[in-house]
Amino acid sequence: MLRELQTFIAVARHGTFAGAGARIGLTQSAVSAQMQRLEAHLGVELFDRTGRSATLNQAGRRTLELADELLTLYARLSEPDGGDGRGGSLSVGAIASAHAALLPDAVGAFRRVLPAWRIRLVPGVSLNLLASVDAGEMDMAVLIRPPFSLPAELQWRTLVAEPFVLLAPAAKKGAHWRELIESEPFIRYDRRSFGGRQVDMFLRERRIAVRDSLEVDELPGIAQLVARGLGVALVPVSDGIGAWPRGAVALHLGDDTFHREIGLVERARRMRADEPDAATRLADCIVEAARRSRRARSLKGKRGVA
Repeated sequence: MLRELQTFIAVARHGTFAGAGARIGLTQSAVSAQMQRLEAHLGVELFDRTGRSATLNQAGRRTLELADELLTLYARLSEPDGGDGRGGSLSVGAIASAHAALLPDAVGAFRRVLPAWRIRLVPGVSLNLLASVDAGEMDMAVLIRPPFSLPAELQWRTLVAEPFVLLAPAAKKGAHWRELIESEPFIRYDRRSFGGRQVDMFLRERRIAVRDSLEVDELPGIAQLVARGLGVALVPVSDGIGAWPRGAVALHLGDDTFHREIGLVERARRMRADEPDAATRLADCIVEAARRSRRARSLKGKRGVA
């Protein structure tokens, strides 16, 4: 019944069988079949079903509390146990730039305090990472702030705000950014990503018409295309990307500058009064790594921006 309990928790969180199915990769009929099996196994109805909604009844609410506890205990069966009885595992998702810039230092600091814990690092795009944390499949994730409100069960902590610049071939260094963006082929940051949506909104709000030539999700790939003279692109200045490739130059947007907000999203947890749990410790290590990164960047000065 573990799979059914996991699906039950998803339905409770998202309010409909269809919504839960979309989050965990099942069809609405598959979710419905699992809930019928669970109710038959427990011998009680768990939902008040009206139209497309599925609202927990009293038995459902009690079952939800116990289901969360049961799945937490089951997950601990596969966790390694340290010598002090405090071992375990944590799952952390992150966009590509955060994997390179923030997580190595954060994980190192965490393991110096809790070496018995195993950490699983999962790469991904922001939307998928957010859904995984929301569904309880990950403990936390570093991602781009979404252009919509987070579910009430999730917490957001801002780590860094990365300014966008116009990346252009080095031969265009002396030109104004707006002149280039309107005249050169435009390499677009994938609009399916949260960062790409910001670029699209920026262009729309300023009524800038571009000549779309390519659409790419990977920022290092965009930078390489620009360096080869294939166009210009609006990209964030990110430690995770590294130095701009030879042949590319970043032009500041001046008063029109906008930012990509990177943050840590995690499920709200009950805090112990005596000491924080391992997930809280790791989250704090990620926040501290971001703080040190911001401080180092301010001491070194901004990376080459014309």
